[in-house]
Amino acid sequence: MEIQGSTGVSDASAELRAAKLAKNQQEQEGKAALQLLDSAAGVPQSSSANPALGSTVDTYA
Repeated sequence: MEIQGSTGVSDASAELRAAKLAKNQQEQEGKAALQLLDSAAGVPQSSSANPALGSTVDTYA
């Protein structure tokens, strides 16, 4: 037999706090990912004098 008292309320509030923390963490990670993408957009692509360089891959080992 399980008796519920104030522990049920504290468990629910602890779950709510954990959910809020998880949401905040996801939002921060999303913002960091967007900042990383934005910073990478400004980096110029490297170019080679020979465009054929690296176009073939040797698959024999």
